[in-house]
Amino acid sequence: MAEEADRSTNHPLRVRFDEIHGQYQRLRSGLDELRERLADLRVTERSADGRVTATVGARGEVITVELSSAVYGDRDAAALSRTITETVRRASTRANAATRELVAGYLPAGAGSMDFLRTGDFGALLDRADAVLGGGK
Repeated sequence: MAEEADRSTNHPLRVRFDEIHGQYQRLRSGLDELRERLADLRVTERSADGRVTATVGARGEVITVELSSAVYGDRDAAALSRTITETVRRASTRANAATRELVAGYLPAGAGSMDFLRTGDFGALLDRADAVLGGGK
């Protein structure tokens, strides 16, 4: 005759599972929102002289570069190139910081992906994943 399972002994395990599943669902719905916010993120920088305006996305990708008509009065192409490059670089730096700030609000403290966003060290991210999965060095 088959023994009946004592369902009361599984109750703490079920409660813990429900708790973890709830955390996962909150994280997952938050990540959908994060994805939308990152897709919409735009950072705009203007050069000190006001002749160049650069807009970049969350990854620092150039969306637009606008030049004022004042650039045509100056025939120094090298200076204009430096101004454009510096303006895009500043916009990208700000976009990187805005991305980190957005992501920080959605991920658990100490998440390896936050370290990656901050440092750009993909190897450290993989080392952390290895350690979590038990295949660490």
